[in-house]
Amino acid sequence: MDKVIVIGAGLAGSEAAWQLARRGIKVELREMKPQKMSPAHHTEYFGELVCSNSLRSDQLENAVGLLKEELRRCDSLIMACAGEHRVEAGGALAVDRHAFAAAITEKLKNHPNVTVVEGEVTEIPAEGNVIIATGPLTSQTLSGAIGKLFPDSKYLNFFDAAAPLVTFDSIDMDSAWFASRYDRGTPDYINCPLSEEEYDAFWRELTHAQEAEVHGFEDAGVFEGCMPVEVMARRGQDTLAYGPLKPVGLKDPKTGKEPFAVVQLRKDNAQGSIYNMVGFQTHLKFPEQKRVFSMIPALKNAEYVRYGVMHRNTFLDSPRLLDRYYRVRGQERLMFAGQITGVEGYVESASSGCLAAVELARRLEGKPPVNFPRETAMGALALYISDQSVVNFQPMNVNFGLIPQLGYRVKGKRNKNAEISKRALEALDKLETGV
Repeated sequence: MDKVIVIGAGLAGSEAAWQLARRGIKVELREMKPQKMSPAHHTEYFGELVCSNSLRSDQLENAVGLLKEELRRCDSLIMACAGEHRVEAGGALAVDRHAFAAAITEKLKNHPNVTVVEGEVTEIPAEGNVIIATGPLTSQTLSGAIGKLFPDSKYLNFFDAAAPLVTFDSIDMDSAWFASRYDRGTPDYINCPLSEEEYDAFWRELTHAQEAEVHGFEDAGVFEGCMPVEVMARRGQDTLAYGPLKPVGLKDPKTGKEPFAVVQLRKDNAQGSIYNMVGFQTHLKFPEQKRVFSMIPALKNAEYVRYGVMHRNTFLDSPRLLDRYYRVRGQERLMFAGQITGVEGYVESASSGCLAAVELARRLEGKPPVNFPRETAMGALALYISDQSVVNFQPMNVNFGLIPQLGYRVKGKRNKNAEISKRALEALDKLETGV
């Protein structure tokens, strides 16, 4: 059996290499560190955590907690090392970052089926099976090589600005209604009205809310051509009311009149379970977003599956380029994994590496692929990044909005999420993943 080349030894590449190696497949793991370091990395270890020592919630009532448990049941290297080097953090999974990364490095370097090759990769291997897991800070040279794979496509996006996303179930539809301006076409938007008094209070808080810091390896000029909503608001009290919050052509069915201002939400996925806040690109701190945007009556109890972000982050236009196994459409020997695919977060990156490796291993063994169903967190993420109906694709953390609802009522959000997790794990346990 031919070896597989895995490019990049972050969480996605490390997990992919492990899943292949433990199935008896020879892996050549190529990593540019320590010969060349990105601005975000500081050690020679694989699986280095850059931004935080927390891998987020470990509770099954939380979607990322479910994703962790699914990975554990797939014998994940990342989850095993996290468990070995866990530090106390309440309900979150936090680790000793250096010990965690050192353990990943040691296990891979000592595995008989893994050969580590140091140095920057500048070209995609012309033959053989390859998993590219080079992350959002892929080197300029390799980015150019990736571009050659997709000559007829705008293959890369730059994650300059993304508005917050909320779940449909959390929107107060007693304070909102479906309509398009002047009732033209289909009612594609949820309209969240504000009275003049509500708008004024919202505007005052928005103009004084705290912004997030720009990290050292991000582009300080990232806001050019895409103005944050809080910056727009500071240009004058009426700027938003005549801009993204203009009520023209939108009559509130309760009053028959146009409100003073309207926040519009646009469906963000085919299932209609997630909605985008139109025109709300923002650089506010996450708690500030929740505090200020909750002043919009229809969003007073909104559940955010992604807060607005503005930073430089390279990722593929995955719905057009990748399938549900993270394979390049039409060039299935090539696969991608990690944040370059549009999965957002450390655990999500490990998940993509795991799923891609499971599929590749089965293909090399002459077996049919494992179709992780949408009811699982791993399957939901893979189906999100490969969903060709998504028009404005943006990176996404795992969340219950990506997973189908139960179809029956369960009292209490935590209880409902626990039932969704139970169903997911039952579905996962029925799969033949080769664990």
